[in-house]
Amino acid sequence: ASDYFDFMYRAAEYLIEAGHAYVDEQTPEQIRATRGDFATPGTDSPFRSRSPADNLARFREMRDGQHADGAMVLRAKIDMASPNINLRDPAIYRIRHATHHNTGDKWCIYPMYTFAHPIEDALEQITHSICTLEFEDQRPFYDWLLERLIEGGLLTAPPPRQYEFARLNVGHVITSKRKLRQLVEQGHVAGWDDPRMPTLAGLRRRGYTPEALRLFAERSGVTKTSNAWTDYAALDAALRETLDPVAPRAMAVLEPIKLVIENWAEVLCSADHLEPCEAPVHPHRPDLGQRHFMLGREVWIERGDYEETPPKGFFRLFPGNKVRLKYGYVIECLGATKDEAGRASVVRAKLIKDTKSGTPGADRVKVKGVITWVGVADCKPAEVRLYDRLFTEEQPDAGGRDFLSVLNPQSLTTVQAVVEPSLASSQPEDRFQFERHGFFVADRVEHVAGGKLVFNRVTGLRDSWDK
Repeated sequence: ASDYFDFMYRAAEYLIEAGHAYVDEQTPEQIRATRGDFATPGTDSPFRSRSPADNLARFREMRDGQHADGAMVLRAKIDMASPNINLRDPAIYRIRHATHHNTGDKWCIYPMYTFAHPIEDALEQITHSICTLEFEDQRPFYDWLLERLIEGGLLTAPPPRQYEFARLNVGHVITSKRKLRQLVEQGHVAGWDDPRMPTLAGLRRRGYTPEALRLFAERSGVTKTSNAWTDYAALDAALRETLDPVAPRAMAVLEPIKLVIENWAEVLCSADHLEPCEAPVHPHRPDLGQRHFMLGREVWIERGDYEETPPKGFFRLFPGNKVRLKYGYVIECLGATKDEAGRASVVRAKLIKDTKSGTPGADRVKVKGVITWVGVADCKPAEVRLYDRLFTEEQPDAGGRDFLSVLNPQSLTTVQAVVEPSLASSQPEDRFQFERHGFFVADRVEHVAGGKLVFNRVTGLRDSWDK
């Protein structure tokens, strides 16, 4: 607005000269008392009938710093008996002796928001001014002001039109700038671009794409219904739909435990032998080619893929069970070596000969489980940040609740992972689907191709948030 302060001042002087505005010297308490309420009309200020010349002189005194803050205000002269309280001579300029970040000490009077808003729209050639529902009662003043300024030749017809719609409220999110600033300044998040923040910088760093945001907005639509909330899962669904057709695939192990194939040398002639494996960059995009990695005697698997005593329906690794190492061989689990605390430290297995994926007879051994893995010989270490919703409640500040009391302590978990070698050349903001885990983005601030690899989880492969 400060770019237009000169014009706004000229507009205010025009309203005074045309008899549409006056300087009121009542106290704020007196103005409030004479404004009336929904059942009682307002009463005229004793200064309302002052001449345009006297009002102009007093307004210029205000401009020149001759009066203290709050001593007087400039009010539009409309209708103190209007059923719309916003038309009962609203204040349009106030005195405030304060240095402005853009205009410095040039001004000690400043326009009110309801005065500045329509003027800014008109000067910037806005045709449709989209507002939230709380502006609906302000629309008559918006139209009144623009009509008066067009009459005076300060603006040209047609004026902008204001339209009001319900705010797009997303569950588990707050958008109040004051509250977001509090999160930043009190250290609850790492900054305005923290991937848990609903800022553009935060959404971008988290990995959300413009296409996903547009699809989400289109599906959410517009409504006049207030207090409507959209499930956060709808945003993630839009992201999955836009990323799945284009995101390259990769294997990553987020909670690594080593698996040793004990008969590797016996079957493949050497303990040091590395078996080349390949997989499509994208299962439905053969034009993107293949990615390559090595399977050796030792691989990293997910700790959760081994259970000594498996629960019902568990088809991965447990003693005596066979699974396929995806894109590799079928193996049979022999058990695990445990540490002093009794926790599995190394999983042991044997390789089933002639079962490599893509080779003749590879499917002769039927298995129910397929697990992802990363070879010890060519893996790359990576820091993976698992982001989740910032708040545990759908409406964090509902009913005046302290939103900080419902911060999600599990909104960020950082793990030291291992990833397949193809990711070593990834660039900041490259997006991938980590097979079995979800969609991830190379962090735009800290990720360094060929060096430190940092990936942020955007969303899982399906919505897993508790309903």
